[in-house]
Amino acid sequence: MSAAGTTIAIIGAGFCGTALAVQLLRRPPVLPLKVVLVNRSGLMARGVAYGTRMENHVLNVPAARMGVLPGEDEGFLDFARRHDPRIGGGSFVSRRLYGDYLETLLTEAAVNAPAGCQFRAVVGDVERLVPDGIGGELWLANGDRLRADQVVLALGHYAPADPPLPEAQRGFYCSPRYVRDPWRPDALWGVKSEQPVLLIGSGLTMLDIVLDLRARGHVAPIHALSRRGLLPLAHRDLELPPVYDAELPRRMLERPNARHYLRALRAAVADAARQGGDWRDVIGALRGPTPALWHALSGHERRRFMRHLRPYWEVHRHRCAPQLGQRFEAERASGGLHLVAGRICGFDERPDRVIVELRRRGATATEHLDVGAVINCSGPEADTRRSREPLLAALRGDGLALPDELGLGLRIDPDSYALIDEQGIASPWLRYVGPFLRARDWEATAVPELRQHVTRLADSLRATLSRPAGERLRYLI
Repeated sequence: MSAAGTTIAIIGAGFCGTALAVQLLRRPPVLPLKVVLVNRSGLMARGVAYGTRMENHVLNVPAARMGVLPGEDEGFLDFARRHDPRIGGGSFVSRRLYGDYLETLLTEAAVNAPAGCQFRAVVGDVERLVPDGIGGELWLANGDRLRADQVVLALGHYAPADPPLPEAQRGFYCSPRYVRDPWRPDALWGVKSEQPVLLIGSGLTMLDIVLDLRARGHVAPIHALSRRGLLPLAHRDLELPPVYDAELPRRMLERPNARHYLRALRAAVADAARQGGDWRDVIGALRGPTPALWHALSGHERRRFMRHLRPYWEVHRHRCAPQLGQRFEAERASGGLHLVAGRICGFDERPDRVIVELRRRGATATEHLDVGAVINCSGPEADTRRSREPLLAALRGDGLALPDELGLGLRIDPDSYALIDEQGIASPWLRYVGPFLRARDWEATAVPELRQHVTRLADSLRATLSRPAGERLRYLI
């Protein structure tokens, strides 16, 4: 800590970065304090998820469960009702409105922060972190340097990885007819409305892009391809919260392996169906206990789950809003959306189109599809061992961050959220909160889970910074 006080730098201004900044500004761990929120785009309190301006892009969690702050569970519902009194606790509202809510919370927290607590927003791309005493220095792409006593990585989702192809075929990924990141602001501007489009992936991102294209006046057929051809599933419209089977997690933990988990889950779904219940409630019963179920699996069993069950779990666990499910079924029924299970074998780009070579699941022969553009909707790059993002690559190269053995995230101290370095030591100044926590707990992507992690991290920062500087290193190690 310098004479000017303590600086906490938060890299990433999506949900986690914003929620943490709000908590620190409302209850500073130490004074004087400067909270610096760094984001690569100019959109603070938005991130990828809430930066969209499309009204068709809605939350996949009901409004009553989207509050940010401890003790304010219905904070977002109250905010949303001020904009539209018809919104209820079970409503699935626009992600743009949720971004407005986060932005409002951040603005109010900054304006009403106690004396001695300052907030600064920085637009920039952090490419490297360099240790400096018990703190660190942020090196930005534009040459700027920022020093902080504590640095929190609130990194969210990165752009999808390119589908695997032989090196000779990979030149297509530099073509303007290929969209690697569908969430880039200008990503869909070059897609011609009268030409068919291929979407790689058939999950929730695919559904968002289908709706986006239609809203832009796209009239040609849309094709969606994924390895298994699994389709998005929808939530139900519910007036009251569902009732969950509290015994199911206990039965699963009796034999912690992937095969037993699957059998127990199938039996519970069948039993629920016989009693007139719904499979969604069976999946919902596992939401809270998911970390315990994941922790109980050995490394071998986790790999088995990843290899055989992960796609099926994710399509059942992460569902779309009911109204989007209806739009999806209408697209399929009209013939405007075609789903294919298979793999891409190559691309042949012509002046006016792209000929995609693909092989359907279970087939030996390939076939061809003519489209005007190919959009990667396969989901964010998930493997932290191979990610090409400059900051993540630099953290790996400098030994400051250690990917977990499955590449799901980073090794994180369970109590302090400190990054564990290549020597197995928890950093005294560098922490992480966000979806890479799935390496530890598996479920770390939705607001109900992430807000708990943010609160625990804020409490850890308060506990750490309340100690004299000389004691912090000994405490964390």
